[in-house]
Amino acid sequence: MDAHPDPDTGEDPLALRLEQLILGAERRYTPFQAARSAGVSMELASRFWRAMGFADIGQAKALTEADVLALRRLAGLVEAGLLSEAMAVQVARSTGQTTARLAEWQIDSFLEGLTEPPEPGMTRTEVTYPLMELLLPELEEFLVYVWRRQLAAATGRVVQAGDDEEMVDRRLAVGFADLVGFTRLTRRMEEEELGELVEAFETTAADLVAAHGGRLIKTLGDEVLYSADDAGIAAEIALRLIETMANDETMPELRVGIAFGTVTTRMGDVFGTTVNLASRLTSIAPRDAVLVDGAFAEELIRTKDAPASEAEAAEAAAAAEKEGEEPPSYRFALQPMWQRPVRGLGVIEPWLLARREAES
Repeated sequence: MDAHPDPDTGEDPLALRLEQLILGAERRYTPFQAARSAGVSMELASRFWRAMGFADIGQAKALTEADVLALRRLAGLVEAGLLSEAMAVQVARSTGQTTARLAEWQIDSFLEGLTEPPEPGMTRTEVTYPLMELLLPELEEFLVYVWRRQLAAATGRVVQAGDDEEMVDRRLAVGFADLVGFTRLTRRMEEEELGELVEAFETTAADLVAAHGGRLIKTLGDEVLYSADDAGIAAEIALRLIETMANDETMPELRVGIAFGTVTTRMGDVFGTTVNLASRLTSIAPRDAVLVDGAFAEELIRTKDAPASEAEAAEAAAAAEKEGEEPPSYRFALQPMWQRPVRGLGVIEPWLLARREAES
């Protein structure tokens, strides 16, 4: 049986039923009524809604009790002095942007496949509603669980920061990993093949970054941006990425650039000269290689993850042998490369990072 548009709203009846199922409430309020019920000015309510990524709806009766409660909560945090008004808007924006992307992914990649009619003659309409009814509570619980886990980890990092300034402007290792020749691939490959390659790259990168204690900042199709508090962790991630991709014949070559320094963090993203430098290093890195800046090299040397030179490593080994001690165990090797000017950043001296073979 075909569904006809609602005569009052012109909307699909299934879409309205799904909305009610997901939101758990019926449409009852216009924006003005919702703001008044929440005890919030219309101006502030509009700022919150736009920050969350919701379209202006004029004075249509499209809001629910949940919308009123959300407004009341945000406004309550401001009134209690827990958040400034500007910070409350940022909370709304960061939450809206993150969950919008998640919801789009779930519909495009997840629900679209699951709602293919299992039997001939069945419509997607007949499948979608009961499926959503079953999935919704499970997905909601899982989302809250992951969010709490991530919040606990992020809070722990902030508490361990040395001082208040370090919480905002922190010294981090920032790495970019970039697929070589991606633009050419987009001209040669079918869309579905290209999508599978990008998904495989992003999944592999995300798993490696997480497994070794880094943080995935964002993925940009052919490029991944990650950070780590420790230079050794960032180096290990970079080399693992190169090694893993090199072992996969379906993957293009990879290049990685890493810089170490002060980074400004905002809404889960990172900004500043260190990030720009990491990006530039990636663009000049040889294929299947990792280039790092001088500050990153110094940090690896300081933490004894790499020797300043092979001559120094040999001296340290000889001194240890003389004293009857174990020689230093370096994980990485650094090779100084040519100095070169980089637009906006002056002259830089990149270092080639490699894994150091253990002495036999």
